[in-house]
Amino acid sequence: MNSSADTMARKRSALWHARRLRLPCLVLAAVSAALVMVTPVRASVPLPRPRPVEAPRLDATPDAARPEGPGDVSGEAPGDAATAAPAPEMSACRKALTQDIAIAPSIPPIRGAGGCGGEDLVRLEAVVLSPTQRVAVKPAAILRCAMAAAVAEWVRADMAPLAAGLGTTLSELDNFDSFECRGRNRVKGAKLSEHGRANALDVRGLKLANGGTLGLTDRTVPRPVREKVLATVCARFRTVLGPGSDWYHEDHIHLDLAERRNGFKLCNWGVYDPLPAVAPLLPAARPDDAPPREAAAGSATPDGDGDAKAPGARP
Repeated sequence: MNSSADTMARKRSALWHARRLRLPCLVLAAVSAALVMVTPVRASVPLPRPRPVEAPRLDATPDAARPEGPGDVSGEAPGDAATAAPAPEMSACRKALTQDIAIAPSIPPIRGAGGCGGEDLVRLEAVVLSPTQRVAVKPAAILRCAMAAAVAEWVRADMAPLAAGLGTTLSELDNFDSFECRGRNRVKGAKLSEHGRANALDVRGLKLANGGTLGLTDRTVPRPVREKVLATVCARFRTVLGPGSDWYHEDHIHLDLAERRNGFKLCNWGVYDPLPAVAPLLPAARPDDAPPREAAAGSATPDGDGDAKAPGARP
């Protein structure tokens, strides 16, 4: 009897322990099944899109905290070659106008009202004749590259040999006017001048190394010298205006590269002889006892007193 009771007690104890151990196993199995069911769902969630290249850096300074000044304000790393704007391509003229020919740094385009300004501009500071000799342009001229190249070639190929023939060298070009946004001859409402397109240069003369000046409109400069200058500029430029062209170019020479139909050129520069050293004598003063002009013209009739009297004159 006691043996049976002990046996039943042991069975109940074993059953209790079995039930107690089975509960965690059931929980673990349920959790494992849930994980198996959830894992495919997580795998199907789409990944975020890649960060755009143009997006600001994550470590960029906020606008409110960014210091003011000329520094980079784009949110990109300074000097980033990947985001830097490409440099504009140089023109053929700009490539050819090297420092062996002229000191002419490029300047930004000028865009003004009414078509004033231009592109491919340079500041012509000097024409280079040799590694040790330059002809300064005073003041520096703002010109299109093509016009600057034409001026430099004129000085190098024509004016430098002309000065050498006079036993000296060139030192300076007297720039009277280059770029200026205005109408022709500064007349209000007139058509835009080639100066307004940075396509013209007004020259008064060239200074020589011996201290002299080759004034292009100076009548005291020997006529053959001025005629040589006239021939060179008319061969190189499309417009040449000087004394005799109008009342606006009596003391300088206007040069430009204006395009015209059929390649027409305008060369209007009068090379005048020197003025006489002594002014011509004026007519002698009319004598007080000279007869009236009407009598001298034979239109007067003598009166009874022998004096000339004009027709219809009252006695």
